[in-house]
Amino acid sequence: MPEGEKIRVLIVDDHAVVRTGIRLLLGQEPDIEPVGEAGTGREAIFEARSLKPDVILMDVVMPDQTGLEALLHEHPETKVLLLSMQDDPRYVREAFSAGASGYVLKEAADAEVVNAVREVARGGRYVNPELGARLVAAEAEAQRRAEDDPLSDREREVLRLLALGHTNQEIARQLYISVRTAETHRAHIMQKLRLSSRAELVRYAMSRGLLESQESPSP
Repeated sequence: MPEGEKIRVLIVDDHAVVRTGIRLLLGQEPDIEPVGEAGTGREAIFEARSLKPDVILMDVVMPDQTGLEALLHEHPETKVLLLSMQDDPRYVREAFSAGASGYVLKEAADAEVVNAVREVARGGRYVNPELGARLVAAEAEAQRRAEDDPLSDREREVLRLLALGHTNQEIARQLYISVRTAETHRAHIMQKLRLSSRAELVRYAMSRGLLESQESPSP
């Protein structure tokens, strides 16, 4: 945003007391101007049309389920900083995936909320450093698990049935999927695991414990 201009903030929360507290907090800052309030996501979409805020400071869950994506679809140029009581990295990842520019906890210190508003207004992304570190660690663990076992639950079941010698038609009947879908799963499994023969597929299935001891692959 142009230097010297105040950061225009629209405050969105379904609790009037919370909105008032945030407005008073931000109103003390010389470079920030609270320009309006909204109690629901739908109200936020309407208010943003005329107020044209630089930042929307928004409760992560709105009672009318309008949601972040609807808001950003209507106002893609606006930065959204989410307020949340959830400190699970999963929620942070989902927020950024949906288009949020920042994620700050409701229990955060006043200075952190103010700095988060400034950061997203400048085009940056904000998340509490400790929560951000946990997010990075969670993503690294998810990546490690994906590399260790790249198959989905459905693909593992298809792999087990393939190792037992079932045809695509039989797999389709057992899993209530189309033959085409079974064929697609089969191709993806061979590609993901870099397998070139059924013997390799069987060995992989056995190494992962997908075959019971009493089960024996048909020739």
